[in-house]
Amino acid sequence: MNATQLDTYRLTKRFGSFTALGDVSLSVRPGTVHALLGENGAGKSTLVKCVVGYYQPDDGAVLVGGREQAIHSPTVARDLGVGMVYQHFTVVPGMTVAENLLLARGHLPAVVPWKRVRAELDAFLKTTPFRLDLDATPMDLSAGEKQKLEILKQLFLKPRLLILDEPTSVLTPQEADEVLGALHERAHAGDCSVLMITHKFREVSAYADDVSVLRRGRLVHSGPVADTTPVALAEAMVGSEAGPEDAREEQAARPAAALAPHTPGEVQLDVRDLTVRGDRGEPAVRGLSLAVRAGEIVGVAGVSGNGQRELMEALVGQRARESGQVQVAGQPFAATRAENQRLGVRALPEEPLRNACVGELSVAANMGLRQFDQPPFAHAGWRLGARLRAQARAWIAEYGVKTQGERAPIRSLSGGNVQRTVLARELAGEPRLLLVSNPVFGLDFAAVADIHARLRAARARGCAVLLVSEDLDELLALADRIVVMSEGQIVLNLPAAAADRQALGAHMGGQMGGGHAARTTPSAREAA
Repeated sequence: MNATQLDTYRLTKRFGSFTALGDVSLSVRPGTVHALLGENGAGKSTLVKCVVGYYQPDDGAVLVGGREQAIHSPTVARDLGVGMVYQHFTVVPGMTVAENLLLARGHLPAVVPWKRVRAELDAFLKTTPFRLDLDATPMDLSAGEKQKLEILKQLFLKPRLLILDEPTSVLTPQEADEVLGALHERAHAGDCSVLMITHKFREVSAYADDVSVLRRGRLVHSGPVADTTPVALAEAMVGSEAGPEDAREEQAARPAAALAPHTPGEVQLDVRDLTVRGDRGEPAVRGLSLAVRAGEIVGVAGVSGNGQRELMEALVGQRARESGQVQVAGQPFAATRAENQRLGVRALPEEPLRNACVGELSVAANMGLRQFDQPPFAHAGWRLGARLRAQARAWIAEYGVKTQGERAPIRSLSGGNVQRTVLARELAGEPRLLLVSNPVFGLDFAAVADIHARLRAARARGCAVLLVSEDLDELLALADRIVVMSEGQIVLNLPAAAADRQALGAHMGGQMGGGHAARTTPSAREAA
């Protein structure tokens, strides 16, 4: 076949006024493995969901085998020979492996001829790189075996193009090599082409033929893997190294953080040997140690999917900790409500409408979630609602929250105004530790500037701030110290004033990651 296996031509997808994907033209060659890189929110999942018909693009075209196709649903994509392994499991827990494989076909007879089907499945499994018990159910399988079942479901359909969304996130390194090695062989044998979303640069270097990078919905790099490096790919994902004028602008943005003479206070957050598992049981945070001092902003950088989300969820009590210790102000901290109140711990999580608010409740009620049972509100009785509304009106004015009023449901607010609402609540009462995750993702310039100013002000008042962000510009502008997470560990720790994009990109890209970096760079606790 001379035509490329997959082409997208100026593919565009908008959600309201937000352009998630803009004019993306990408080609996947037949018989190759094509890696797709990009930070969280860069548009990777949006792109592949447009290809498989889960989303309908607003503009542009999808071509399969050189022909433009109108893919209105995943069923149409499957009939065209396009299969996708999603990031989240889609197997049916109560069905056997055999039944799940058969169900993948979509078109089933009224009565299944099981004797013939079993023979067909046995013959199929003899051609695959890994085998599963056909009579086992997903409840009997490990997370890695469930992922293999997801891949087997698609291989059973003999796709011309197989799309994989983070295929190795729940696999051990040995399983990852087994799976990707097998898919690489199948692609080079001409059985199918593979488009693989990943955040692991090692996998790109070892198994992909071509690589493309999306940044903020735009294609910023595409070409052979042999012509690039992990450092260059990391820089493409987060932005090119700043030139002289950009550097001056970046320095000008730092006066309240990295450039100001400043001596942090006592250790406020002390994390020692923390281990946390991911959504599907895989190790996500691996023996991590970290310290944050009073009056200090510590920024956590890293490619999405390297344990940042799991770390923050474990610190705020939304995810179990498998082992390790967390102390706040020298006291054991389990993130209970009582401990948060006593120790002054507050949080601004990613997606606050989902993680820090009750959408149906009013703005006033959400602003009062921290204080409704504390003085002076605890004994207000029937006057509680009026007092909460009065407080909300004051905060709405102070923080510039645009709302129809304090009685409006918080779900009716824009993203920036939800952020302001939650920040007003979390900064009340002079917090001593603030845990912040991607606080300005998707917000407009005015909202970004306001939230950044308030984080700087909290730091100036002596609050310790742990800031996870996938925007290096944000970290360089706000942080006193930057640490890089890779594969669940801290692999670099240095003052923000001494940080440069090339060094950060090298560690984010795994070029200096793993155990070597952990040994050769100071730990976050040692530097603190």
